[in-house]
Formats: sequence, structure tokens, C-alpha cells
Amino acid sequence: MSDVLDEGPFFHGTKADLHEGDLLTAGFRSNYRPDVVMNHIYFTALPDGAGLAAELAAGDGAPRVYVVEPTGPFEDDPNVTDKKFPGNPTRSYRSTAPLRVTGEVDDWTRQTPEALHEWRERLAALRADERGEIIN
Repeated sequence: MSDVLDEGPFFHGTKADLHEGDLLTAGFRSNYRPDVVMNHIYFTALPDGAGLAAELAAGDGAPRVYVVEPTGPFEDDPNVTDKKFPGNPTRSYRSTAPLRVTGEVDDWTRQTPEALHEWRERLAALRADERGEIIN
């Protein structure tokens, strides 16, 4: 993991009901490959990117976007930077250290039902494709 990659602010999307000061940690099942337990916690510097992740997250809760701060070193998310977006234009990161919740964002862009349906279809196709592995 390198020195500071991005100054933030940073965001994490989820359906969990969290509060300021809560810690988000690795060790939970992937929203994109439920058979994989993740070794990292993921976040982004783009609130709408976190919003998409929140809307695609497992669970029945409302999608939420939290402002978070890394408590340790972090790196570019290789699942998007190495596979699809060299240079990290999505400003997506991951860490083995927890993220601390510092607030919540209400003004992120929601996906249309049609767009969410398309995203879910793409994710289902990735799950069916052996090459769609997560770099964990």
C-alpha cells in the first residue's frame, strides 16, 4: 500500500443503518460474489459511486451513503483499476483497516429501476463467468 493516494472526502455505500463513530470492517460477504468473504473494506471518493454500491448491496434496508475516513493505509481497488479503468478514474479504494463513519450524505444520485435492473443483470453474468473473479 502506498502513501496518500487521494485526499477524499471518502464514501461507503451500504444498506446498513450506521451512526457517526461506527467502524466498517472487512470480513463480510461480497455483494457481487456472495460466496466470497472479503479481506478488504471498499470505499470511493465519489458519492454517486458509493450510492450505486448501496443500491446493489445485499439486504432489505434503504440504500445509504456514509462519509468515512480510513483508519489505516489503503490502495487502489484492483477490481476496477486493473481490470477496467486504468488510472483509477472511479477513485475506488480498499483497505484491510477499518473505515470510521463520520456522517451521512443525502444528495447522491439514485439509479432508475431500469438502470438497477441492468446492473443486476451484469453482475449475474459476472457471477456466471469464471473470469469474473474478485481480486481479494
